[in-house]
Amino acid sequence: MKNVGAIDKTLRILAGVIGVGLVFFGPQTQWGWLGLIPLATGSIGFCPAYYLFGMNTCPLEAKKED
Repeated sequence: MKNVGAIDKTLRILAGVIGVGLVFFGPQTQWGWLGLIPLATGSIGFCPAYYLFGMNTCPLEAKKED
């Protein structure tokens, strides 16, 4: 079951890479490890928070549910 669309997936992966990059470059803060969350949800195409709130940005999955 996927609930993350293509644009959302791309933005999540980009945000995750930037977040994890903060661990190694820039301010080198440990908070950058939180970038693993959007990186993982973007990679697998499923977001547990979207599921809990009934959200879906994946147009193919939305059509299957109808």
